[in-house]
Amino acid sequence: MRTVVLIIIVVLAAIFAVLNRHALMFGHTLNLGFVTYTGVPLGLILLLAGLFLALLFFLWANVERLRGQADSARLLRDMEALRANLDAQEGSRFAQLQAYIDERFETLGQSVSRPALPAPGLAETNARLDALQRDLNLQLAQMDDYLKRRLK
Repeated sequence: MRTVVLIIIVVLAAIFAVLNRHALMFGHTLNLGFVTYTGVPLGLILLLAGLFLALLFFLWANVERLRGQADSARLLRDMEALRANLDAQEGSRFAQLQAYIDERFETLGQSVSRPALPAPGLAETNARLDALQRDLNLQLAQMDDYLKRRLK
């Protein structure tokens, strides 16, 4: 977009210069303070200075755009390095978790393979659990019969 604007400005300045070439080439006295020139085409000098400034600002804007792109590229590289670092850390955490789980499974496998010593009240506890299970089954059967009668 900036290139198009610069081209339009240059074309308009060239048309202006062609249409007003007599006024631009008219000789003036130019005083620089320490030296004086006579017969200098001041209009042409001002037109060329304006075109030079337009070109200078165009180049400056392009340099700033390139700096912004370089900053963006650097930021993207930093973000990619950070992502890779975080992925590596996450992988190591998964490896630690896998090692811990394997260790726990190994411990559980060893405890299952060993016969447990009978506890002193284990038979009584098993008898109570069996009685509770029978009672629960009886209550569920009664509720089932009740619901079947109500739904008929």
